[in-house]
Amino acid sequence: MTAIVFDLDGTLIDSLPDLHRALHTTLTEAGLPGVSLAETRGFIGNGIPALVGLACDARGVPAEARADLTAAMFYHYMAAPVALTRPYPGVIATLQALADAGHGLGLCTNKALAPTRAILADLGLAQHFAVIIAGDSLPVKKPDPAPLHAALAALPPGPALFVGDSEVDCATAKAAGVDFALFTQGYRKSAPEDLPHRLAFDDFAALPGLVAAL
Repeated sequence: MTAIVFDLDGTLIDSLPDLHRALHTTLTEAGLPGVSLAETRGFIGNGIPALVGLACDARGVPAEARADLTAAMFYHYMAAPVALTRPYPGVIATLQALADAGHGLGLCTNKALAPTRAILADLGLAQHFAVIIAGDSLPVKKPDPAPLHAALAALPPGPALFVGDSEVDCATAKAAGVDFALFTQGYRKSAPEDLPHRLAFDDFAALPGLVAAL
């Protein structure tokens, strides 16, 4: 059986609408230009502090103001982390199918643990994962391989697969020496052929069969 670790944002869930809402509110309340959905999409991948940092870079916000903006972003996001966020089609059925087939399932995300657990619980996803490694679980985040290694260490031994959607996820898998499965409907900025992968899919219903064929 395969030890399968998933990324969260852009892989299992489409969280862009809620992240956009929270970031736009944070910026406009501070008297800064708001942010578009497309711009927010380009900032996702390394957690909320990095997301706010990229938005601040784009607006020339001085370093001393960024801590308050990051705190405000967390506040607005945690007020309603699943108001608009939904799992991608087929995710819940696929996680159940993989578990029923005997595969060990884990989660490795750069999102902080508190919103991660809240989202998983609210969307009915939490019970599928034997381990959750979040952006504040270790001193380092993806693309450092340590979070992925920690998730895999908590799963039964065997072939390993990391399922993600982005350049960060691809780099993490490479650094960890783990096969990468690319979900092509997420938040990547590069073409799929530019992200080395063992397999790629655009429909979660196809994933159990692809894993079985490895």
